This record gives sequence, structure tokens and C-alpha cells, in this order.
Amino acid sequence: QVQLVESGGGFVQAGGSLRVSCAASGRTFSSYATGWFRQAPGKEREFVAAITWAVGSTYYSDSVKGRFTISRDNAKNMVYLQMNILKPEDTAVYYCAVAPFGGWGNMIKDVTYLYWGQGTQVTVSS
Repeated sequence: QVQLVESGGGFVQAGGSLRVSCAASGRTFSSYATGWFRQAPGKEREFVAAITWAVGSTYYSDSVKGRFTISRDNAKNMVYLQMNILKPEDTAVYYCAVAPFGGWGNMIKDVTYLYWGQGTQVTVSS
């Protein structure tokens, strides 16, 4: 059974940094990708970034490109999202999710993903 567990959220001032982590278990993820999504109160869940397990190819939303970095550690089955220059509008619950990689056009859609973590809160104060 696939399990995803996020950690590392918290409270930070604008301009600061946080790193959230996603621990994956339960299967081999070599042909999969992991995505990070976020959902702010009253808003729809939105794509943030994704990475393929096999090659480490990455894709970012325009809103975080240049500020966030997604990475993975295959040996530990971990995926990280380093978030720098945080803004109040980055405040949200951040979720990691996994799915077989099917092109970036699909990986930016939450309906593509098969398994989800419980989420971790990130709050950025102004």
C-alpha cells in the first residue's frame, strides 16, 4: 500500500525559506513522478512542481519558478520542495502526490495523481 507523508511545514516571514519533505513507501516508483500541490483557504488546489523519479526531470508552475526547487533522493524514497523568497500568497496546505509519469501536460493536473499525502501547512506572514 502506497503511503505518502509530508513534513516540514511551518510559519515563516515573507522573504524567508522553508523546506517541505515527502516520504514515499509501498512500491517501486521508478516510472512515477511526484508532484507538489497546494491549496489555500477558499481556493482550488493548484500545481506547484513535479519531478520524475527515474531521471529527475522537473517542471514548475510559473508562480514558483525561480523561487522553489524540487528534488528527490531515490535511495531514501524522499522528495523535497525547497521554498525560497516566500510570499504571503504562498500560504497554503502543501500536498505531495504520485502517479505514473504521463507527460507534463498531465502531471500538472491533480486528477492524474493516484496517491496523496495528508498535507502540511505553510504560513507566510507579511
